[in-house]
Amino acid sequence: MKIKILTDSACDLPQKLLKHIEVIPISLLIDGQTYKDTVDITKKKFYDLIQKAKNFTGTAAPSPYEYLKQYVNENDNVFVFTISAALSSSYNNALMAKNMLKEQFSEKANKVIHVFDSLNASIGQGLIILKLKELIEKKLPQEQVIEQLETYIKETKTFFILDKMDNLIKSGRINKVVGKLISTLNIKLIMGKSDEGEIVLYDKVRGAKNSMNRLLSLIENHGSKLEEKILGIAHYDCLEKAMHLKEKAQQLFPFKDVIITEMGPTIAAYADRGGLLISF
Repeated sequence: MKIKILTDSACDLPQKLLKHIEVIPISLLIDGQTYKDTVDITKKKFYDLIQKAKNFTGTAAPSPYEYLKQYVNENDNVFVFTISAALSSSYNNALMAKNMLKEQFSEKANKVIHVFDSLNASIGQGLIILKLKELIEKKLPQEQVIEQLETYIKETKTFFILDKMDNLIKSGRINKVVGKLISTLNIKLIMGKSDEGEIVLYDKVRGAKNSMNRLLSLIENHGSKLEEKILGIAHYDCLEKAMHLKEKAQQLFPFKDVIITEMGPTIAAYADRGGLLISF
């Protein structure tokens, strides 16, 4: 079974694990200028730019035509992974492109295109792609691959800490007064994804140490069969904090592997410097 893997740029993985994966860029709107993630802007350039930005108006999903171009150019079956449909129109646009392909390119109609709503983002989205690669290596029938992957998607847990509120304030996602008050009081928000892929508040704690301990307790409370799973850690310019979390997690839990990666611009745009996200 030959499969081409596509993902939007909300997916975060170390570069070496992104080999043979086509990334479709999400657009970033900063100070009236549009940048395509992974195309027009590197992580370093983005990190510098967003800190100086006066106005960050958010992100824009790839259009159906951007997905369609990829579908038409591929002869293999295509598996597509998008950020949670609850957070972006990327999933719906990928599905729309699939329908456009059937209507406009009849010779390509027999090609299998399966679009997955990851119900996730960042390293969580990345872990789902790694799971696909694992299932392909087992040479399972395509129907079984899809079925097992859908189960894995539903079971994947994601939590994150927001250390700063600046980008959320700039984008209008959080009230300016509330954001400044949270920062001043050194309150850390522990967020996570719901079963429907929405972002929900799990807890509010005071201080970095308490927030790290709370993340570890969430793994303990929500984790199962951890010896079969990978812990993914994504960070925004706080590698030391990510390494510390990895060390603690390996002491406490039997994960088969732990992966650390930087957040790309699409996710860092909201997480801000010091942000830390885990998936398992």
